[in-house]
Amino acid sequence: MPSTLPDGEPVPLDGSLPPTALAGAAQRSFGVYLHVPFCAVRCGYCDFNTYTATELGGGGSQAAYAQTAAREVTLAAEVLGDAARPAQTVFFGGGTPTLLPAADLASMLRAVREDLGIAPGAEVTTEANPDSVTPEGLAQLAEAGFTRVSFGMQSAVPHVLAVLERTHDPARVPSAVRWAREAGLEVSLDLIYGTPGESHDDLRASLDAALACEPDHVSAYALIVEQGTKLAGQMRRGEVPEPSDDDEADKYEIVDDTLTAAGFSWYEVSNWAREPGNACEHNLAYWRGGDWWGIGPGAHSHVGGVRWWNVKHPTAYAGRLGRGESPAHAREVLGADDRRVEDVLLRSRLAEGFDPAWWGVRPQTAQLLLDGLLEPAPQGRVALTRRGRLLADAVVRRLLD
Repeated sequence: MPSTLPDGEPVPLDGSLPPTALAGAAQRSFGVYLHVPFCAVRCGYCDFNTYTATELGGGGSQAAYAQTAAREVTLAAEVLGDAARPAQTVFFGGGTPTLLPAADLASMLRAVREDLGIAPGAEVTTEANPDSVTPEGLAQLAEAGFTRVSFGMQSAVPHVLAVLERTHDPARVPSAVRWAREAGLEVSLDLIYGTPGESHDDLRASLDAALACEPDHVSAYALIVEQGTKLAGQMRRGEVPEPSDDDEADKYEIVDDTLTAAGFSWYEVSNWAREPGNACEHNLAYWRGGDWWGIGPGAHSHVGGVRWWNVKHPTAYAGRLGRGESPAHAREVLGADDRRVEDVLLRSRLAEGFDPAWWGVRPQTAQLLLDGLLEPAPQGRVALTRRGRLLADAVVRRLLD
């Protein structure tokens, strides 16, 4: 959840959507994202919309947050009207959702269930830091209907965590995973590679530690240094070396080799699942262009080609909802060309591949196949090779030429 908001056109105070956005909704997937913008500590690399204070004033406190977010869930049901349908996925992200009491997260999920509905067998995920969970809290979440937890492990190596300013003890990760398993939750582990000072052996140690926990899913992201973060400032002053593209490419291959050897399969450039059913369905819906409503300050939503984003600060967010207004800051209506570009950007990252006829890119596809960046996939589709994954941005540019 980026900390800056783009410009856009005004949103009606009641949050209403154009009829064209609601047309055909029943044929599209629908998910709900709930942003919890609180953290115990702000990490030096983080550019997400997060706050460390427990009391921000004007209804923006952690204690009041579950009730405030529930108001937006009610608004979502009112705006969608007949186009509302049960959520197939629900995802709590942050920030650190599990910084809130489990009862608050359960309350927010209950609001989704009561106002929008949750489909039978829906995937319900929360992100968590290893030091923000207890066995009792995870059991409460499972009882409330959560099915999955994604732990921000990032690394198992203390000096790498120190550069990232992650404060959890890496030795706690196996315990947190075990508690989640005992509660009946699926487990995903998030890793970051390319941190300054991280060696190849450091990365292998982190992968070995992650695999020893026997997760269902692993996400591994190259470190992106965002302007305005503390880490970016350290690099600008020469206190910390900048990441190297070649180093990150080497590390991606280490990640892919290690996870593949352990029985995982990539299904998106930065995501691997032990079994097909362990893929994150919520994120797949994003990549496939589904509908979702984002709850919370700074959260983004997309319904039927209309995208909007909420005001950023929790106090402003709570204030708008308290006045019975939409918390949306601005929106954009995507034209046909915009939607095609976005579809190429997102779907091309998936292992399931794409049909070149969808986008009219047969000539570009033929050359990318010859260049070894794409390869045939089932049902006449094509998908990225591993070299193509390393050059995914360049592949997209060529597809859009």
